[in-house]
Amino acid sequence: MADKSGFSLQSRNPDILTSIANLSNDEVFTPPAFANQMLDTVAEAWAQANDGANIWADSTVTFLDPFTKSGVFLREITRRLSDGLEKDFPDTQKRIDHILTQQVFGVAITELTSLLARRSVYCSKWANGKHSIATEFTKPEGNIWFERTEHSWVGGKERVITVDDDGREVEKTADGSCKFCGTKQKEYDRGLEAETHAYSFIHKEDLNSWLNERFGEDMQFDVIVGNPPYQLGSNGGTRDVPIYQKFVTQAKKLEPRFLAMIIPARWMTSGLGLSSFRKEMLADSRISHLFDYPVSKEVFPSVEVKGGVCYFLRDAANESKCLVRSFRDGESHGPVERDLAEFDVFVRDSRSAPILRKVLSFQEESITSILAVDKEFGWTSNFEGFAENPSDGDVPLHYIRGGRRKVGFISRSQVLKSAGLIDTWKVLTPKAGSDGGQRLPDMVLGKPSIASSPSVCTQSFLFFFVDSAAEAESVDSYLRSRFFRFLVSLRKITQDATRSTYTWVPKQRWDRIWNDNELYAKYNLTDEEIAFVESVIRPMELASE
Repeated sequence: MADKSGFSLQSRNPDILTSIANLSNDEVFTPPAFANQMLDTVAEAWAQANDGANIWADSTVTFLDPFTKSGVFLREITRRLSDGLEKDFPDTQKRIDHILTQQVFGVAITELTSLLARRSVYCSKWANGKHSIATEFTKPEGNIWFERTEHSWVGGKERVITVDDDGREVEKTADGSCKFCGTKQKEYDRGLEAETHAYSFIHKEDLNSWLNERFGEDMQFDVIVGNPPYQLGSNGGTRDVPIYQKFVTQAKKLEPRFLAMIIPARWMTSGLGLSSFRKEMLADSRISHLFDYPVSKEVFPSVEVKGGVCYFLRDAANESKCLVRSFRDGESHGPVERDLAEFDVFVRDSRSAPILRKVLSFQEESITSILAVDKEFGWTSNFEGFAENPSDGDVPLHYIRGGRRKVGFISRSQVLKSAGLIDTWKVLTPKAGSDGGQRLPDMVLGKPSIASSPSVCTQSFLFFFVDSAAEAESVDSYLRSRFFRFLVSLRKITQDATRSTYTWVPKQRWDRIWNDNELYAKYNLTDEEIAFVESVIRPMELASE
């Protein structure tokens, strides 16, 4: 039996978990090498907090992966503990039984991942099976738990007649949403025959009691680590709703000494419904380390996560600023000590922060004072209510179709919203720009164009409005500068440039054609700072060139 256990914990070549396919873009498997990097971070922090102690040589430390998929975190924790506890438990079987029954715990996100995780950790889909490396479990799930959980629908008004599990006719709502995760009933009320993605960990009123029932009374986990589901499809699959933030919030409620999670990085500046979560994260002084990967494929080679990914370490006893490291193209920058709450969003590259501080120190009005809101005239990008040829009194309407900028015509009487902006000169900028800095140097924004007065546009564009052609040309030159687009890039993490991404761009006087040298000089940028800006932002020629 000892030989069997030892063999089962050896490194495999190749490791199946390095090549196993992801369940979906929402439920992404963590590569073993990256899981080990996160565990190294935990171990280093533990040693620093405990006079150099080795966490893997401590038989009392408990670990939880509350959203296990492949079981890679639990497997690697078990392997490390097996090595570290050899002196205390010379007998291999007793050592393995102690680790798996007393120290390593998981909650699977689906029935499939529960079986996969048990195979990874116990070498058997059942913890008490004959092939399991553990010998002391009496229940087949061991300490890797899964139970099907249903959404709790509330707020529905539409009533439908259906049947329950026993075939009896019942009335229920059909258009509610889940009070725990917010998902729409119409999309995930699928019955027992399909996966509903109602993850147990975030669908419990009393999480502590629920975990105690599964793993034993008064469970207190020292370390929580893992990679939660990222999103749920919504609105018929046309819009994805972030869900990872709910796992972070739940994990914090368990008050572990250390919490390490890898999540999408969009929370740093944007993301549907993430405003409160962003404030919470930036204000959390317990976050001691933040590791940022703007290009997600450097972590997950087969999956693209828009805006990149990051992982953080939360130390319940931390009283220092956060150490931030960024990784890109095989190189790293940092660690740099940062105050996460310095700005209302997180400035990802630490080299950008001193430049931004200089600009903000001028306390100038934001250029958003002359920037339109989304759908300023009320028309979406697919608006069709215009003519291809003008009639007397019609106004030019600018739009984008099939990736090409076009002009149609519409009567003034059809402009029912923001009619006061018709007779202004406009500098149009496409709402969809570059891919959020996935490739450097980045253009950040699509090329601007000037729309003479009178004019209107669809949601395809945001626009800056001024009173004359000369002012429009001045604004246009400003938008084309590297300086302008650099400041936009600090708040733009994905393709769309919303109005808020321009918040940090100061308004200028529109009495000249602006260039970068003038702007660098005005804001006192050093040669090193200028070189950095120009290394990340591509040049854009002036309209007259």
